[in-house]
Amino acid sequence: MSAEQEKEPIALKRSRGGDSGLDGLGGPGVQLGSPDKKKRKSNSQVNVPPFLFEAILYAPVDDTSSTAKIRNETIFFTLYKKEVAMWESLVMENGDKEKMQRIRENAVIKAQEKADEEEKSKAVTKREHKKLALEATMKLEETERKRIENLKEEERKKVTEELEIWKEKQRNEEKQRRIQSEEKIHRERKLIEEKKKSEINKTLTAGTSQARSIPTRGAGSSGSIFSEKLKEESFPAPRSAGTIQINFTSRVFPTALRESRVAEEEEWLHKQAEARREMNANFSELKDLNEEEKNPDWLKDKGNKMFATGNYLAAVNAYNLAILLNNKIPVLYLNRAACHLKLRNLHKTIEDSSKALELLLPPVPDNVDARVKAYVRRGTAFCHLELYAEGLQDYDAALKIDPTNKTLKQDAEKIQHIIQGTAQDS
Repeated sequence: MSAEQEKEPIALKRSRGGDSGLDGLGGPGVQLGSPDKKKRKSNSQVNVPPFLFEAILYAPVDDTSSTAKIRNETIFFTLYKKEVAMWESLVMENGDKEKMQRIRENAVIKAQEKADEEEKSKAVTKREHKKLALEATMKLEETERKRIENLKEEERKKVTEELEIWKEKQRNEEKQRRIQSEEKIHRERKLIEEKKKSEINKTLTAGTSQARSIPTRGAGSSGSIFSEKLKEESFPAPRSAGTIQINFTSRVFPTALRESRVAEEEEWLHKQAEARREMNANFSELKDLNEEEKNPDWLKDKGNKMFATGNYLAAVNAYNLAILLNNKIPVLYLNRAACHLKLRNLHKTIEDSSKALELLLPPVPDNVDARVKAYVRRGTAFCHLELYAEGLQDYDAALKIDPTNKTLKQDAEKIQHIIQGTAQDS
């Protein structure tokens, strides 16, 4: 074997029907589809049932780099020596059977140990991959959580900036109104002073001409005349006190007297007036607000604008502040229920709608629309929670108040069909 052959890989070739001493696979017709190839250092095997090729090499080879490939019914071995040295022959010659058996057994044991090590290495690698995947998932979740928190913080800052802009606008308008008022008062005072001066000049002119026409009158008497006129013109007599009697026209209801619900109407109006007078501004959340922002009606209008633009969270915050100030106004709960329904906070929708219905008593024509909305929103929330029987009850209650509403009738029929379909399925 030459020096070049020591550096190059050893190639064994098995041809069909060849007479090489390494040809141990048999004759034609051998199935070469999926052979069992084994290279155990100095022992190389290829197993294609029912044939077996085995070669006990002269010295160990690198089983990691060595290969065995099958092409066109031919097996090509590429073997790399483990140590650079001259071999006397390719395979071990004149070896006794015991030595051959020992080599085979050692090769099998080492191959099994290597396979176990590879299996353990694969298990470790798999665990590392799972750990990395879990860490990546946790990082993604943390990133998403931070993104949501940033969105909430940006929304809060945006609402705060809008409130600050509105406050600044109100302060500027108030300052402008105060300046205009002061200017108006200054002009009025100036006009009054000019008018007084003009009247005094007219009086002095008239007194002078009278003194010239009547020379016998002395300066003292003419001076007294001027002073009396000035007194009369400058200091008018005070107005007399009096009493004005005010009579209020009694409220007339549109219903006939036999169908009139005057008592309920008066009770409803009394409740609304009491609710408007009830205010609570002792909460810490309201300390930073000015007097105008402590008005529930202003907060309600602000929440309505937020709702119209689709900013439901900001609208809920506005209604929350309004309810802190006054928790007796039913429209605040009714509007907040609409926001919760948009945000799919269904249990809160039910709570706010129920609270609005409690405050919408007694039932009178003035609160018909509000009661219908409360029943419909609560019924819709029940249906989203798949509580169709409770939802149908609220829709029926709304229909009793407004029996001509076609949309309510259609929705109630749909809920009825769902309930019937569920009962048939069960």
